[in-house]
Amino acid sequence: MSEYGSDHEREEESLSNPDVVTKYKAAAKITNAALTAVVEACKPGAKIVDLCDKGDSLLNEGVGKEFKGKEIEKGIAVPTCISVNNCVGHCSPLNDCAVELKEGDLVKIDIGCHIDGYIAQAAHSLVVAADGAAPVTGRAADVMQCAQTCFDAAARLIRPGHKSSEVAPVLAKICEAYGCNLVDGVMTLVDGVMTYEMTRFVIDAHKAVVHKAQPDQKVEDVEFEEGEVYAIDCLVSSGEGKPKLHDEKETTVYKRAMEVQYQLKMKASRELLSEVQKKYPTMLFRCGWSARFGLVECLNHGLLNAYPVTYEKEGDLVAHIKGTVLLMPSGSDKITGVPLQPLQSDKSCDDEEVKALLATSLKNKKKKKKAAKEAAA
Repeated sequence: MSEYGSDHEREEESLSNPDVVTKYKAAAKITNAALTAVVEACKPGAKIVDLCDKGDSLLNEGVGKEFKGKEIEKGIAVPTCISVNNCVGHCSPLNDCAVELKEGDLVKIDIGCHIDGYIAQAAHSLVVAADGAAPVTGRAADVMQCAQTCFDAAARLIRPGHKSSEVAPVLAKICEAYGCNLVDGVMTLVDGVMTYEMTRFVIDAHKAVVHKAQPDQKVEDVEFEEGEVYAIDCLVSSGEGKPKLHDEKETTVYKRAMEVQYQLKMKASRELLSEVQKKYPTMLFRCGWSARFGLVECLNHGLLNAYPVTYEKEGDLVAHIKGTVLLMPSGSDKITGVPLQPLQSDKSCDDEEVKALLATSLKNKKKKKKAAKEAAA
C-alpha cells in the first residue's frame, strides 16, 4: 500500500491501465450519488449527525455493490463531514450531537470513498433554503463563487508541464477580487497545502500544492505529469483565513500514521489500533466514543493523525469546493462534484490573465490529422 514500488507496479496502478480508470470512476459515481443525496437532505431542521450517517451509509452501500465476488478492498476514504458557517471542516459529530441546520446556514459537505485503493473525494458548499431555486446573495454568494473560481483556475493550472508554484499567485488574485482569503492549511498536515496528489491507497501522496504560502515554509516545487490524480481542494473564507481550534474534544476524524510504529501498553489502545489497521489502514475514519479510551495513547505516540474541527471568527463564512481530477492524455477529467446553487455575487475577478485562464478548456486540443490531409492532396 505504498506510493512507491517497482516500475511494473507503478504501471499497473497508473491511469494508462483502463482497469484503474474504471475503478476511479466507479468510486466517483458512488461519491457523487452520496453527495447529491446529502445535498438534497440539507433542509431546515435536519440534524448534522443524521446527515453524516446518511452519507456514510450511502458510501458503504454503494461500494458494496461494486466488483462483487472479487477480493479487493473498498470502503470510505473520507467520512462524511458537515461543517456549518464559520466552521472550516472535519465536523463529523457523534450520536449525542443535537445541532440542526437552519435557514440561511452555509453548509460544507466533505465526502469520499475508494475502490481497490483508488480514491474519489469531493467537497461541496450550499446555503440552506426553503426555496432552492432562489439565488444565493451577499457574502455567502461571494465566498462560494470565489471558492468555485479558485477551483476552476487550479484545475487549469494543475496540468502536465505546469509547476505547483504557479497556482498560489493566481488564487490570491481571485480571492482579492472577491474580498476573501484562502484558509490556512489546517485541513492538512502541512500549513498552506490544500491539494495533494493521490495514488493507490494514498490520499496525500508525495506531490503537494501550496495554495497560500506560509512564512519560512519549504514545500518542493513540483511539475505535474500525465497520469497523475489530484484532489483539488479550495477552502475560502470571508474572514482572515486563520481558523482556530475551539475544543479538541470535537475532533472525531483521524488517519493512521503509517510511518510510525510503537508497542502500545494499554489493551484498549491495542484493540483500537488493530481495528483501524484492519478497517482503515490508510484512509480517514470517524472514531466513536466507545474507542476514546484507547485513542489517547495512540495519539500521544503519533500512531494516528488527528483532523481537528476548527473555526473562523463568529460571523465569518467559509466555502469549500473539492474535486478529484485525473490527468489523462486527452486532458483533465474532473470526475467528482455537483453543480452549485444559483449565485448572485456583485463581485467578479476582472484580471485579464485569470479571465484568459478560465476561458481555456480542461481538455487538450485535438491534433489535426495531417497525414490524412496529405494523403487526400
